Amino acid sequence: MSYGFETLAIHAGQEPDERTGAVIPPIFQTSTYQQDAVGAPRLGYEYSRSGNPTRDSLQECLAALEGGSRGLAFASGLAAEDTLIRTVCKPGDHVIIPDDAYGGTFRLFAKVAARWGLSWTAARISDVDDVRAKVTPNTKMIWVETPTNPLLNIADIAGLAAVARDAHALLVVDNTFASPYLQQPLALGADVVVHSTTKYVGGHSDVVGGALVLNDAGLGDELKFHQNAMGAVNGPFDAWLTLRGVKTLAVRMERHCDNAEKVAEFLTRHPKVTQVLYPGLPEHPGHELAGKQMRRYGGMISFRMGDAAAAERVCNTTKVFTLAESLGGIESLIEHPGKMTHASVAGSELEVPADLVRLSVGIETIDDLLADLSTALG
Repeated sequence: MSYGFETLAIHAGQEPDERTGAVIPPIFQTSTYQQDAVGAPRLGYEYSRSGNPTRDSLQECLAALEGGSRGLAFASGLAAEDTLIRTVCKPGDHVIIPDDAYGGTFRLFAKVAARWGLSWTAARISDVDDVRAKVTPNTKMIWVETPTNPLLNIADIAGLAAVARDAHALLVVDNTFASPYLQQPLALGADVVVHSTTKYVGGHSDVVGGALVLNDAGLGDELKFHQNAMGAVNGPFDAWLTLRGVKTLAVRMERHCDNAEKVAEFLTRHPKVTQVLYPGLPEHPGHELAGKQMRRYGGMISFRMGDAAAAERVCNTTKVFTLAESLGGIESLIEHPGKMTHASVAGSELEVPADLVRLSVGIETIDDLLADLSTALG
């Protein structure tokens, strides 16, 4: 039987406990397990880095939500990315990354993987032809964010999947901004989906985590091997917190989108705002494509002030919008990417505009959010 998204979020991988009937899966807060005999671990559990029932519940749920057959959970989004990179690539290989990407992802490729011998090229992922032109015989992976962080560009997942197939490369889609509720890249041809589950999946700014979801059984086995061998797994309590958060993902995302649409409309009318970057706006260059790929347009908005000092002033002035890094939680956040989340790309081709402000629109009362922005903008 095929279940709806909300049902899967609550039940996939989360059957009532067999022994007690507890409707919420327990936290298996253990590092090791008694074995039935030498070399005969019970149900395959021997050590919690290798496997833990709470983490398994989360992995099964995330796979179901993304329409994948295999999910793997990690200690952070970057831990998931690093495990994927070192599983798929080797020194001498080449990767295409977005020219508009999360600063931590850029830092991982440019400052860590590059020293290991992995080369990279930045491309406009909103332009399929530009990505195709950057492919080399050594390209093993095309890395995509959509929407991108922080400029909210939209990538044609199906179009880039065709480019990747022609190049015998993997298409990897960071689905953090959209969440599996709004977008399912595997159904559009992606090979692997990446999440920082810290963000919308967890949704409450109380736990750090990451995930990979895919359908290829062979690659899934390789990733599982490296997950254990490299060891960057999340603990059982973190897995449990993430599972608790994901149960309300659908209802939260609807409210995030409702509020973001009203905030974007407000910002487009404000005389001190020079540009609003939100795929839900008809004038956004990726609006039509986002409408085809996504259920709605998400809770992330960026806007420009035309002046760096003015942008910082707004970030320092809001009261309901909290000045903080991260995104996707129930509370609204505001930040200055150039000096905060994307400081690592300064001086590179991924450098973001100094007058850019990024909002993660939460689920508070919309009138309070609009009033806060109005006061801060002046």
